[in-house]
Amino acid sequence: MAASRPALIALTALAPVSWGTTYALTTEFLPPDRPLFTGLMRALPAGLLLLALARVLPRGAWWWKAAVLGALNIGAFFPLLFLSAYRLPGGMAAVVGSAGPLFVAGLSALLLGQRPSRRTLLTGAVAAFGVSLVVLRAAGALDALGLLAALASTASMSTGTVLTQRWGRPDGVGPLALTGWQLTAGGLLIAPLALLVEGAPPALDGRAAGGYLYLAVANTAVAYWLWFRGIGRLTATQVTFLGPLSPLTAAVVGWAALGQALTPVQLVGMGLAFGATLAGQIGVPERATPRTFSVSERPNQAAAPESLGPVTGRS
Repeated sequence: MAASRPALIALTALAPVSWGTTYALTTEFLPPDRPLFTGLMRALPAGLLLLALARVLPRGAWWWKAAVLGALNIGAFFPLLFLSAYRLPGGMAAVVGSAGPLFVAGLSALLLGQRPSRRTLLTGAVAAFGVSLVVLRAAGALDALGLLAALASTASMSTGTVLTQRWGRPDGVGPLALTGWQLTAGGLLIAPLALLVEGAPPALDGRAAGGYLYLAVANTAVAYWLWFRGIGRLTATQVTFLGPLSPLTAAVVGWAALGQALTPVQLVGMGLAFGATLAGQIGVPERATPRTFSVSERPNQAAAPESLGPVTGRS
């Protein structure tokens, strides 16, 4: 039986909630200053695990489509996200990442032929403003490369989200296999970069090994499977409006587990961002969900219907 829309939204929301634990995990469990190795350990083991479970490989055009999606959603997104987080002050990377719904709205108009509504644009702006109140700290000099990396990471993931919905899935292939293809492709792209930039892998103790195990399985394999499953059944805008849950979760985890105080301004920001997240899920035509896309379902359609910190963005 197909899940109801609220249940589907709730399950998809578990992905950004999981990603919101990445900062605490990285600072408390993982080796310092190894962002590319961490990205590799997130992507490749998770991808190989899902490939082993799904036991399905791409065919035909899906070899290059899986490579493109893997590069956008994983291979380029992870390194750009970490680069921006290490070069920007406070939660600026998260603020840029929270603009994802606005990126998706624009890309949906270009690639899916959908004109964003004023309500969507306003809700996206409110979400970004709310996240900025939560994560921004004392001002610091903005690094041009870091800012460009943050923008590029958001654009990369947003493009991957829209293309994932536009292309759908091949007949007979579920979200488990599609997620495995992308994680594996992205991990293979990160591997040589990590070796060239950071050198040999660091020695791992039990604490770090456990952290990477959680990162690969729960934070990546399960979370990205839920995310891409949601993209196949919800609108791209709906899914992306769940993204602000990541920095909100990071703030709550920092308060509960790391002893970081929450100010009244941050609490107001959390309320605004959470309200915008809820608003992004309502008012969507019933025909848009739930559904999965396959090549045979739309052979003649030009388009489908419809940030660690300081990395506290979807990661």
